Amino acid sequence: MEKANLKYGAYVQILKEELVPAMGCTEPIALAYAAAVARKTLGEMPDKAVVAASGSIIKNVKSVIVPNTGHLKGIPAAVAAGIVAGDPEKELEVIADVSQEQILEMRTFIEEREITVEHLDNGICFDILVTLYKGASYSRVRIADYHTNIVLIEKNGTVVRQGEAVLEKEPLTDRSLLNMEDIWDFINSVDIPDIKEILDRQIRYNWAIAEEGLKNNYGANIGKVLLKNSGNDLALKAKAMAAAGSDARMNGCGLPVIINSGSGNQGITVSVPVIVYAMGLKVSEEKMYRALALSNLAAIHQKTPIGRLSAYCGAVNAGAGAGAGIAYICGGGYKEVTHTIVNALAIVSGIVCDGAKSSCAAKIASSIEAGILGYNMYMEGQQFLDGDGIVTKGVEATLRNVGRLGKEGMRATNEEIIRIMIGQ
Repeated sequence: MEKANLKYGAYVQILKEELVPAMGCTEPIALAYAAAVARKTLGEMPDKAVVAASGSIIKNVKSVIVPNTGHLKGIPAAVAAGIVAGDPEKELEVIADVSQEQILEMRTFIEEREITVEHLDNGICFDILVTLYKGASYSRVRIADYHTNIVLIEKNGTVVRQGEAVLEKEPLTDRSLLNMEDIWDFINSVDIPDIKEILDRQIRYNWAIAEEGLKNNYGANIGKVLLKNSGNDLALKAKAMAAAGSDARMNGCGLPVIINSGSGNQGITVSVPVIVYAMGLKVSEEKMYRALALSNLAAIHQKTPIGRLSAYCGAVNAGAGAGAGIAYICGGGYKEVTHTIVNALAIVSGIVCDGAKSSCAAKIASSIEAGILGYNMYMEGQQFLDGDGIVTKGVEATLRNVGRLGKEGMRATNEEIIRIMIGQ
């Protein structure tokens, strides 16, 4: 792909837009971000907070530990963190710098101030509305569609800003430009300096949290359980390291993660296994960068039609992306890569998202295993064929089916999962 090609610049920009740092699970961090902006708009410490959130937000925040809060869980913790210690300029690293005094202040805020949580059903899967009150004064902030997309800032009945991306961000690059054939062309022709800085940060951040997950006690310690039985097996190590990163992230670790498709777990899944294979097989740094570009873009391409939040587990797409990157590391060409993705999706597309919590690490391990199995199948002359369930002839046709399944087919499933989780 020539640099003058529109898609070349678009693909580089998509990587820049998607591969950004975030602390902790991105849904509670989005709540903290909204609360921090609302607190700044109000101009003083509120007496009361009312949080309205879509079901998928409630689902993803209910059971996860919010970092830098002293192991507090849930929506009140996320909102209190944003109000007390949030720096809105840092967006998804909004609560990166928190003192022990502020952690105590968060607990006091939750105990002494009223925080009300309401189910917001505007037909939008990703929807957050935070309203803060101080006497007769109030401020209100709304985030919709994705984690940093503030569409409303209001104070005392006056709309400060309204409309898509009110903080004057550039609109996101058109993701419909992505397709596997052009992704393959791009990753084989891209000048490495154009993507090196983006990927270096992903390697550094995500490897660090994977190592942290193995060093200390986090959640169900899926990574440690796997690694205990791994020996020198690269596939098991790839699963274990990625799972360990999720173990840490879901259970209060304050280290940042480079996300993919709005998710830290997906960011870990697309990167850590590829790094494990690149190191284990001692391939060149250049080949590792190209494999990571492939893994990231393939995952973004799969996730785009599904949307940021769904009952369809995003680790499935990320695991298939990792499988593609591993196939490339192992010397695979376009056919090997695309068949790896199709095979992987055929294996684990039934995994549901029931919120962010410790078991995400195990789902990540299963999805990576499917990606690796998908590649090994094709290398042994085996594959799932047109008509095998949702598999259709051609990778793009199969991806359309998966997108339809995740967005439309699992809409009712998502609603039922939410009802189960909130005890209805």
